[in-house]
Amino acid sequence: MASSLLRNPNLSSTTITPPSLPTFSSQSTPVSFRFRPSPHRQFSLRRESLRISCSISDPSPLPPHALRRRRPEYIPNRISDPNYVRVFDTTLRDGEQSPGATLTSKEKLDIARQLAKLGVDIIEAGFPAASKDDFEAVKTIAETIGNTVDENGYVPVICGLSRCNKKDIETAWEAVKYAKRPRIHTFIATSNIHLEYKLKKTKEEVIEIARNMVKFARSLGCEDVEFSPEDAGRSEREFLYEILGEVIKAGATTLNIPDTVGITLPSEFGQLIADIKANTPGIENVIISTHCQNDLGLSTANTLSGAHSGARQVEVTINGIGERAGNASLEEVVMAIKCRGDHVLGGLYTGLDTRHIVMTSKMVEEYTGMQTQPHKAIVGANAFAHESGIHQDGMLKHKGTYEIICPEEIGLERSNDAGIVLGKLSGRHALKDRLTELGYELDDEQLSTIFWRFKSVAEQKKKVTDADIIALVSDEVFQPEAVWKLLDIQITCGTLGLSTATVKLAEADGKEHVACSMGTGPVDSAYKAVDLIVKEPATLLEYSMNAVTEGIDAIATTRVLIRGNNNYTATNAITGEEVQRTFSGTGAGMDIVVSSVKAYVGALNKMLDFKVKSPKKIPSQNNRVTA
Repeated sequence: MASSLLRNPNLSSTTITPPSLPTFSSQSTPVSFRFRPSPHRQFSLRRESLRISCSISDPSPLPPHALRRRRPEYIPNRISDPNYVRVFDTTLRDGEQSPGATLTSKEKLDIARQLAKLGVDIIEAGFPAASKDDFEAVKTIAETIGNTVDENGYVPVICGLSRCNKKDIETAWEAVKYAKRPRIHTFIATSNIHLEYKLKKTKEEVIEIARNMVKFARSLGCEDVEFSPEDAGRSEREFLYEILGEVIKAGATTLNIPDTVGITLPSEFGQLIADIKANTPGIENVIISTHCQNDLGLSTANTLSGAHSGARQVEVTINGIGERAGNASLEEVVMAIKCRGDHVLGGLYTGLDTRHIVMTSKMVEEYTGMQTQPHKAIVGANAFAHESGIHQDGMLKHKGTYEIICPEEIGLERSNDAGIVLGKLSGRHALKDRLTELGYELDDEQLSTIFWRFKSVAEQKKKVTDADIIALVSDEVFQPEAVWKLLDIQITCGTLGLSTATVKLAEADGKEHVACSMGTGPVDSAYKAVDLIVKEPATLLEYSMNAVTEGIDAIATTRVLIRGNNNYTATNAITGEEVQRTFSGTGAGMDIVVSSVKAYVGALNKMLDFKVKSPKKIPSQNNRVTA
């Protein structure tokens, strides 16, 4: 059909009526055609009274807002389309175990809602047995996000992690059972080094525990149970085949194969998945998953190798955050599959709406305080920046010369392509339109607050950039619930004497407090004044500041990391040990001292919120479980 069109290079429009063209109706399954003519040819197809107009453009790089293939119906242990890859996001569980990445319940709910917009198949909402706050957060996500079904029938699976003991599993089930599609994810270590030094158990004992605990999870009414042999990358193959076969018989629906310490190379991890697929009895009745840590910087490569070898679920986090060096990055794995799935990976695809990647990345960055490095793939500040003269020349001639992905495909709008230049004369409507283009959905109160912050900045700058706007939104919208709010600050500093600071804070009920202090510098004196008001001892662990744009009038963003001097702890999902919490805060403003104090107050608010909502632990047991 296309050949006659392509034979005439001067043809710009034509009508084709092939006798074999099927009849279309509103109920028809969409039919797609693939052509490779020169860019921007126009043609139309006519079938009786139906006319379909199509515009053909160069297929490289990926076109903005490309149509996604339909997501297969969710069945826990089976995927009807062998090329579909489920995306299991563990940002709220493994990601939150990053030092300083503590999230409040509200922040977890916001991120879960954004993950649902992104379209991830499974949200691992947390480790319910870790603390009362974790339990309540997972339960809230299950009740809300886990019951929000979109027009296509999509609703994410809500998963809770548990160790292989009855108390953990019962607690996880109590948290996730309210979701439309609940899942329990339970694990126990299988490598020799873990068996000998951590568990102090034999292989037979571990198999018995795993079998009984998967069976117990199913007995609670959970029809979707995932099992992970922790440190599978260093476990003996024959032992893996045996324990995995036993948990399949016990009712597991997904087998997750973790490279817990990030030690494997892509060829090794791909072979591990292939060997498990070939040698585990009953493997055809479950989904194989990957969970790759990034200790050697290979988590994305290992994940893709695992998917190429037969895994049909990938466990990832936004921005690759997680313990130690982090996890496989969602945006890297998903965009690699999107770019190369057809050509290299045998037709693999996911169900994600990648236009929400940038917004999700920014939200996680701001809430956790874990800033992405400028050269981070896909979402880094430099990912779509071109400074080299050779590159700029190529980009001006054709963007595909140096970009394999359109930035719009991940939800990134370049400021020089936006069409709207914001300044001090811009109105609320123009700002709202720009915020919508950048992916932000704000209510009227939030928009009003941002607008007046924007006008204040615009009075001092000729042009307000997208980066400025994003910084302002982050400073207002991505802040924890206010226990204390900064009202005013006055600083005196210089070379002639000690710096002094006067700070005014307001409590949640509006009551105002003022304190003065001296210090070695403006930030030190301001922080000491805040401490006099809040009266909650904390140690400053990290302090960093960045300008979001070029120029002396740039907005500064500050990030701080604190640790409470009181004992704020939670249970580590992997080790089962109590770990001391750290709390991050961010602030933005054209005054660097104001930005710094906002960040510090934000971190204190997180710490105080955690103190109020987590007064005591939900009791949990160790791995010594009897059948």
